[in-house]
This record gives sequence, structure tokens and C-alpha cells, in this order.
Amino acid sequence: MKSLTISSIFMLSIILSSCDTQKTKEKEEDKITQYTIEEFYNNINYSGGYFSHDESKLLVSSNATGIYNLYALHTDGTLVDTLSNNTEESWFANSYFPKDDRILFSADKGGNEISHIYLLDEDGNVIDLTPEENEKASFAGWSKDLKSFEYISNKRDPKFFDIYEMDIENFESEMIFENNTGGNPSGISDDKKYVAISKPITTSINELIIVEVESGEQTKISPENPTASYSAQEFSADSKYLYYTTNDGSEFTYLSKYDLESGESEKVYETDWDIWYANYSWDDTYRVMGINEDAKTSVKITNTKENEEVEMPTIKGGNINGVGISRSENKMRLSVGSSKSPGNIYVYDFESNELKKLTESLNPNMDKEDLVEGEVVRYPSFDDLEIPSVLYKPHQASADNKVPVLVWVHGGPGGQTRLNYSPLIQYLVNHGYAIIGVNNRGSSGYGKTFNRLDDQKHGEDDLMDCVYAKDYLANLDWADTSRVGIIGGSYGGYMVMAALAFQPDAFDVGVNIFGVTNWIRTLRSIPSWWEAQKTALYEELGNPNTEDSVRLYEISPLFHADKITKPVMVLQGSNDPRVLQVESDEMVQNVKDNGVPVEYVLFEDEGHGFRKKENEIEGYGKIKVFLDEYLK
Repeated sequence: MKSLTISSIFMLSIILSSCDTQKTKEKEEDKITQYTIEEFYNNINYSGGYFSHDESKLLVSSNATGIYNLYALHTDGTLVDTLSNNTEESWFANSYFPKDDRILFSADKGGNEISHIYLLDEDGNVIDLTPEENEKASFAGWSKDLKSFEYISNKRDPKFFDIYEMDIENFESEMIFENNTGGNPSGISDDKKYVAISKPITTSINELIIVEVESGEQTKISPENPTASYSAQEFSADSKYLYYTTNDGSEFTYLSKYDLESGESEKVYETDWDIWYANYSWDDTYRVMGINEDAKTSVKITNTKENEEVEMPTIKGGNINGVGISRSENKMRLSVGSSKSPGNIYVYDFESNELKKLTESLNPNMDKEDLVEGEVVRYPSFDDLEIPSVLYKPHQASADNKVPVLVWVHGGPGGQTRLNYSPLIQYLVNHGYAIIGVNNRGSSGYGKTFNRLDDQKHGEDDLMDCVYAKDYLANLDWADTSRVGIIGGSYGGYMVMAALAFQPDAFDVGVNIFGVTNWIRTLRSIPSWWEAQKTALYEELGNPNTEDSVRLYEISPLFHADKITKPVMVLQGSNDPRVLQVESDEMVQNVKDNGVPVEYVLFEDEGHGFRKKENEIEGYGKIKVFLDEYLK
């Protein structure tokens, strides 16, 4: 036998090692089932959950048909009634009528956000109750006598919202509050004597004002020159108090109540995280609070008559994200989900303690165990600031089978990546892409100081938080940091383009989902109904009509597209009123002029966020094709 030289033995060991690595990779990928984009989007989304007058049904919206339609879930768990089969526009449930099975719902046109309120009667007839072409209207709740409902509308002035009352016998409406405050209505008392107004100063600071409807007299709950946020939750059933959240004197928001007669405020509940919503049942027997606890919702219910916390039912594999209590206060709707399971709806009986599951949203062809639970992690940024994030590790990832990574950036500014189910995230992770959802400085949920750290520093320090995620990933033996992309929508899409333009060597590819690329134009073309928020946005981002425009030019990727050298994909809706199509058109053309690969997906029937399953399947499916070519 011919002997082997040292060099040939060395080469043989490399070959054998390579074969072993390939076999390990194949073995890891064989352990899980990989699903198509169609299978992921054949999961069903449910929203709403409003009790009928006899509490025998729950009104929900669902995209089971491909767009959102209306359904009735029988609370005994036996039946689901299809109430609409619209094929053009999504319909979103508002409420059953108080004494019959007529329905109120909202819809816009192609995602243009100019929503109207519609009546669906028991014979299936549809009537537009707010028919003016450019009127944007939103349901605000039923009157205490159940003979009318209130809604807000900007039909008098496109810039501001007034409050109207509509009689449900003749469907005639009248304005009951003309809003000349410069702010937005955020509540009206049941006796219709008081209106709460939120007047933004910045995106994290605002005034909270009580207006006496008859006299027009205004009383500020917030102090002069406030330095905190104030958010009206709702008036008490007896119209004596306004409940509101604030972070005045605290890093996190807590619940307070304001006595309308004495003018005194009293703290009701405080914890170590933001209370991000609070509401009361019909007769104020139950107080429901949602606490934003490290990117996960913790629901706390208190029986106010007995001053005792209500023990919540335990639901294996799911987290209770929201509840709705029936008018009789005998039943409760639970919205339940997790980062690896789409949301389902349950109904709970307070008297019998019986819990029924009414929906099954996961595609029956999919195994939940093939999906991945998000994990909250933290890492230091360039200045040692701790950055909270949500990490998804593919099942097939290991030290012997390193996987590419996507840095996921949420919308906003001021949003938060949370432990909620995302079919796009799960689809990409299922196919071997790790994802780290970065809650960069400026994100909500981590205290007001953290939330304000990006003010007038957008595309700078917050961008570096995303870049420094790579240092954290480098310490994970299963992450391949030679293959890292960045993906995000809306403000997150801006961060994608900012990363490619201002940190061109940081990421290998970018996926921009309807992201801002020209801040000067975006801030000058704010929709009319955002008038109250315009000043706040200018305060945080800069005023495009002043010398701030110099900085806005500098942080707008469109004007620096010549620096982009990495492949980029852009997805856009033609009807988007927030990020105009022209933003993406120009960005795509400028990058093409560099000779850089660009994929552009444009939907004529979508706005700021895609609603139609066929579009989600096409657009988000193409993301994987793009990543497979340029990152994997």
C-alpha cells in the first residue's frame, strides 16, 4: 500500500471535515418541516370580539377569505356565522347594536386610511353612515341609554376631529362637540358634559385638557409646560372621574384618576413597566389594565367593588393580550397568542369559571413545534447603552450549521418589537434565517428617558444600535456574521435605507418595506388628519420649513443613494398616505443608477401595510427569494 504524506493526510482531513459539516447541515434541516409562504399565510388572523345583545355571539373580523370580513363566533363554541363576503375591501368590526343583531363596521378604500362607518343590517344590506367622500370617521362608543352612538369625524375641517352623535332610529347625526382646541378628542363622558383632549407637544410629551361642552371652558390636567405624557383612558360610568395614564415624575406610565368636581388627581395603580391601556366594564365593576412588561403584555383585572384582583385563567402556550367584558359583566372575551402562535379568541364565564376556545388560527397543516419562540435579549451599544431586543434562533442553527441573520427594525419612530406573532418572521426563521428584532433607543416600553434618546438624532445613534447588534451576534456560535442583512417597515424601512447609505459596509443586503427615504417631502406631505400631531413630529424629527431642513436632507437616504452598494429590495403600496409611492420610486431608480441589484414590489391596491393575503404571499414570498440569492 502506498503511504500517505503529511500534506495529503492534512488535505484528506479537510475534505472529511467538510463532508461531515455538510452532513450535519443536512441532518439539522431534515429535523424540521419547512413550510411555504402560502402555508404561513393560510393561518387566520382575528381582530375585535364584541358581544351581541344576548351575549350568544362575538363579532370579529377575520382574513380567512383573503381579506378581512365579518364573522359571528357563537359563545357556546358550536358555530361560526359568515356575515360578509366582500372581495374588494377589508371590513373591520366595530360593534353589534345594543338590542339586535345589526352591525357597525369600518372600511376604507385600498388602504387610503379614509375610513367610513357602515351599517350592516340583518338582511345583509350595507349603508354608509358617513358618506362624505373625504370624511374620516371612527366609532367612539354607545350612549348610556343605548339609543345612539358617538363617533369622531373631520368632515367640518379635514385637519381636526369633532364629536358627533347618531340616533339609531333615524340615523340622523348632530355635532355635539366642535373641536377648536388644536388637539384630538380622546374621550367623552357618558353624560356628554365633558370631553378629554390630547394636544401633542412632542411625540412623548402632550397636554391633557378637559373641555366642558356647554361652556367651552378648558381645564388642563397636565401642568403648564409639561414634560411628560398624558393619555386619557376613559371617563367613569357615573361621569365623575377621568382615568388617565401619565409618566409625570416617573420613568414609566401609571394610572391616575381626575375628579371632575374637585379638580384633584389621585394615583390609582403603578408598577415597574408602562401601563399602556386601562378600561372599565360597562358599570365599572371590573378594571382592565394592559402592562407592557418587557415586550410582552401582562393583563391585570381588578374587581373594583370588592377591591380584589381577578384570577385569570391559565392558557397553555398562550399569553392573554387583551380582554373585552360583556355589558352584563358576566362574560369576558380573551385574545390570546404568543410569538410562535397566531392569536385565538376564548370566552370566559365569570360565574361558572368555564373557558371555551372559539377559534383555531394555526393552519392545520402546520406543527406549532416547528415554529420558534422569541427570546428577549440585551446587548451594549457603542456607548454601552443596553439595547433590548427579541431574538429568533432557527431550529436548524448550530455551531456546525451557522445561519445568516437579519436585523429587524420596527416602525415608529417610537414603536417596539414585541413578543407577538409575525408570519413573515416565522416564515424566514423556518427557512433558516435568524432574526434579531432591535428595540433601538427611541423605542417605547423602556422608560421615557430611553424613548427620547433619538429625538433629532434619527439615522444616527439609533442606527448605530442596529449596527452594534452584529457584535452581539458575533458571540453566538450559531450565527454567521459574514452574512447579515437588515429589514424593516415604515420607520424601520427608513433605517434600512439609512444603514445602506450611511453605514454601507455594515450589512450585506437590505429589505425596505414602505420606508421613508426623503424626510423633507414626507414631513411636508403629512395627511391633513394628522394636523394635531404635525407639531409633535416636527419637534422630534425637525421642521422641514426651517433651517432644520439642512439636517433632514443629511439624514434622508434618497440624497445619498450614490453610497449604496449592497442589494436592496423595496415593497410599497400605491395608496399609502404616509409614505408616498414617489419615495420608493425615486429611491429604486437612484440605486439602479448605481448598478446595484434592486427588486421593487409595488401593489396598486394597498396602503401603509398590506392587508390582502394574495399580496402578502407575493410580496413577502419574494423577500425570501431575494435573500436566498443575495444573502444565503
